[in-house]
Amino acid sequence: MTQRPASSAASFITRCMPLDKLESSQGLKRVLGPGSLVALGVGATIGAGLFSLTGIAASENAGPAVILSFLIAAIACGFAGLCYSELASMIPIAGSAYTYAYVTLGELMAWIIGWDLVLEYAVGAATVAVSWSRYVVSLLDSWGLVLPPRLTASPFETVQMPDGSLTVGLMNLPAVFIIGLVSMILIRGISQSAKVNAVIVVIKLLVIAAFIGFGISYIHPANYHPFIPPNDGTFGHYGWSGIMRAAGTIFFAYVGFDAVSTTAQETKNPARDMPIGILGSLLVCSLAYIAFSFVMTGLVNYKDMLGDAAPVATAINRTPYHWLQLAVKIGIICGFTSVLMGMLLGQSRVFFAMSRDGLLPPMFSRTHPKFQTPWLSNIFFMIITCLLSAFLPISDLGHMTSIGTLLAFVLVCAGVMVLRRKSPDAPRAFRVPGGDLIPVLGILSCSAVMVSLDKLTWIRLVVWLAIGMAIYLGYGRYRSVLARS
Repeated sequence: MTQRPASSAASFITRCMPLDKLESSQGLKRVLGPGSLVALGVGATIGAGLFSLTGIAASENAGPAVILSFLIAAIACGFAGLCYSELASMIPIAGSAYTYAYVTLGELMAWIIGWDLVLEYAVGAATVAVSWSRYVVSLLDSWGLVLPPRLTASPFETVQMPDGSLTVGLMNLPAVFIIGLVSMILIRGISQSAKVNAVIVVIKLLVIAAFIGFGISYIHPANYHPFIPPNDGTFGHYGWSGIMRAAGTIFFAYVGFDAVSTTAQETKNPARDMPIGILGSLLVCSLAYIAFSFVMTGLVNYKDMLGDAAPVATAINRTPYHWLQLAVKIGIICGFTSVLMGMLLGQSRVFFAMSRDGLLPPMFSRTHPKFQTPWLSNIFFMIITCLLSAFLPISDLGHMTSIGTLLAFVLVCAGVMVLRRKSPDAPRAFRVPGGDLIPVLGILSCSAVMVSLDKLTWIRLVVWLAIGMAIYLGYGRYRSVLARS
């Protein structure tokens, strides 16, 4: 039996990965430029948070003021995005927030954030896959092709059968299909995936522009009144508390720029290109979100979007442009596909980094001999994400993803302040202006949105982190590169 090295509690909590040790790691090809990074960020960002959860957040929490929820989330993400840019330009290695935490906050915190990122990426991908399925079902239905209802919904959802009777779903089969397809594309290689993603992003932005341009003429001003529906006495149900809860619900809509940072080790010039990719994609997406949600809540009354996972299809049906209805649905389906590519790509790269550092088994950092991608990690999360999307409803998946994203952002903002004190002279190709002001504002704004989320979401987060802590104490604590050295 292998003897475990002695390690005090203080050592595994505080030991940090030296920058020079990280910089020596290899295994992925540097092929991405700034344009590809912005496209990756936009592709991974504009998806279920806009096309599906907007309707849910408006109907259950904020009403037409969901526009303010997107603005609040964008401000919080802007603070976090600046912090991501500083760290990504300093630490051009795969792993995103996990790697940043390992360098700045220590191994234990790095494990926590790496495990938390599973909520951000894998669960987020499952959320997007469920929305993809809903829009595909809607599109096929418009063509007269009806899929068996019980094979397009989870066991926790009620479906209506052709004879009008109600029953529960079995599994979401279309969601499983798209996750498998995207995973196979990612295994083929990052450059091929980037080309496919770039084409899809162009289609998606054209669809958004068409929806806004043609839909704005059919807005009913009465749908904006009351703009902020009065709170009904329950926290999070309309009023300002509802706006904050909605911001938390749709927050994972901004996760795409985090996916950009996971590809630092595959970027040609990360010191220059990573800030461009992160901040550029965040700016494009924030403007699109605010304009899009304004038009959608003007076309459809927020009360009519209750439980609707395809609200854009509902909204576009309020216009006379039949060709636009078809184009928007196809564009959204393509858009969801690019989001899945970004999230599953990010997840595999985070586990690649954790495995490289010894916190996870070596299989997750094993690259394909031909494609040079972490293919076993891709397959592992293909299976996990398929199970989540097949058997869980979208609302639960969306809340779980948002709180994971927010926690990652808080720790990244804290990491900027820590690294400035630990390594003040380290080269920084990009530096967040204003000293500690923006990192502090990032921590406060993201924490405020986290607090607004419901109790059950917090319980899920605590349980998930407890499972992760058990794995770390039983495996990673003793097998990490730092522990063995």
